[in-house]
Amino acid sequence: MNVLIDKFDVFAGGFWLTFQICLLAAIGALILGAVVAVLRISPVPPLRAVGTAYVTVFRNMPLTVVMFFSVFALPALGSNADFLRVPGLDAIFTRLGTDLPYFRFCLIALVLYTAAFVCEALRSGVNAVPAGQAEAARSLGLTFGQNLRYVVLPQSWKASVVPLGSVIIAMIKNSALIGFFGVVGDLSQTADQLTSAEGYAFVPVAIGISLGYLIMTVPLGALLDRIERRQAVAAR
Repeated sequence: MNVLIDKFDVFAGGFWLTFQICLLAAIGALILGAVVAVLRISPVPPLRAVGTAYVTVFRNMPLTVVMFFSVFALPALGSNADFLRVPGLDAIFTRLGTDLPYFRFCLIALVLYTAAFVCEALRSGVNAVPAGQAEAARSLGLTFGQNLRYVVLPQSWKASVVPLGSVIIAMIKNSALIGFFGVVGDLSQTADQLTSAEGYAFVPVAIGISLGYLIMTVPLGALLDRIERRQAVAAR
């Protein structure tokens, strides 16, 4: 178990890199998922079809396949995938010390994949709002966008918080794949480095890696339990 102390800096570096990509992926997935959710409930049939197709494809496709296409197919579409470079994001990556070529591609894969589940979590919250609320808003002359902004989404948010939290927890665990797709230094790649390259025993290294993921997921799970209990009390 000395590896947990001797290589603490390595574990800390892996945790920090994993935390970065999880935070950025969560923000991106929440934004994209909200957009797709709006498409899914849009009164315009073509927009609903686009949202439904997106969810159907990414919700039923393994994350490994999504990452494979993101990491190996996207760069083939352009020289070094320059069209994917966003100056603001690149500056953030550089500032965080993660200006890595595959960091961007794995982040895109996590966002695309998780957004489908975020969409369904938000849509479940929208479905929990009584239909009469939306009908009353339409009778008052509110447009679809105003109906969503002022009536439906504020009420659906409470019903969506717990499912959204579960989606983010699942995304944090899914991020363990990024180390196998070129992102050097994350928790999963750290485990491979310590066991394969440096010869440390697998069990203590796995314990250290597991602790890193637990630090990110357990507090979030506890927060969700607290929110769920408060909602149950308020509903009585």
